[in-house]
Amino acid sequence: MSDLCVAVLSGGLSHERDVSLRSGRRLSSALRSAGIGVEEWDADSSLLSRLREHRPDAVVVALHGGEGEGGSIQTVLEMLDVPFVGSDSHACRRAWDKPTAKTELAAAGLTTPDWVVLPHSTFRELGAQPVLDAMVARLGLPMMLKPDQGGSALGAQVVRDAADLPAAMVGCLAYGETVLAERFVEGVEVAVTVLDGPDGPIALPAVEIDPETGVYDYTARYTAGLTRFHTPARLDERAAAAVADLAVAAHRLLGLRDVSRTDAIVDADGTVHFLEVNLSPGLTETSLLPMAAEAGGLSLADIYAGLIDRAMSRSVRRSA
Repeated sequence: MSDLCVAVLSGGLSHERDVSLRSGRRLSSALRSAGIGVEEWDADSSLLSRLREHRPDAVVVALHGGEGEGGSIQTVLEMLDVPFVGSDSHACRRAWDKPTAKTELAAAGLTTPDWVVLPHSTFRELGAQPVLDAMVARLGLPMMLKPDQGGSALGAQVVRDAADLPAAMVGCLAYGETVLAERFVEGVEVAVTVLDGPDGPIALPAVEIDPETGVYDYTARYTAGLTRFHTPARLDERAAAAVADLAVAAHRLLGLRDVSRTDAIVDADGTVHFLEVNLSPGLTETSLLPMAAEAGGLSLADIYAGLIDRAMSRSVRRSA
């Protein structure tokens, strides 16, 4: 593959720009070490002209946040008929919107924490405190707040005391206009990477997440030493199989492609609760996909070289 030109898209203008750049640099380095020609491109106003004038053989989207996971950049690549690694634009939109993904998976029989979704305007129009009281009555405490769209746990908070709810809501709404409030589930938090292969999607070993503060927020995700990780997760055989099955099921049901990462909680009874799915998993030094790959005997170069080949093969089949 040394004669290929692969563009790794990273950066962008989302809140997750810095993480995306770190992911892009690490992936580019891994691909170069495997002899693959790589160019690192930022997702800026020059992108379309670069795609037209220096069309790459394939694109890897290492963008995090809405522009990289919400379907917009995928739509642009589809319009230009540029092969790319990852889910198509329609699947991205379904999975990026957390309430939509939860609704689809719950309808298919998967377990996910009870939730409500409310836009900022509801709190303004109906009065914040009555709405907050109704949320507590419905979901109980503790409660998980997160933006309905977004990644890297930006704006996500666990609320254990009703007195803390107004401030937590303000913090959450700083990252989006709509709040997803979930019943908080105590248990073992895991992340499961799913890869498409010749025989369909497979789950890599689950990564168990054990943050010092008890909450896997943005700081705990990207500050070395603040979270302990166990790969494979310290689960019994039945629970390990259940989390793998859930991640593969989410990947299939949402129509995802190539690679995804499902976050879940295993409660004390061994029930696995779907939390959300990530379409462009982080690849930084503290990210979970590289840990799962290593536990599965794979490298980033192994994984993404195969996915690049799949993306190019799809393009060939479409043009045949």
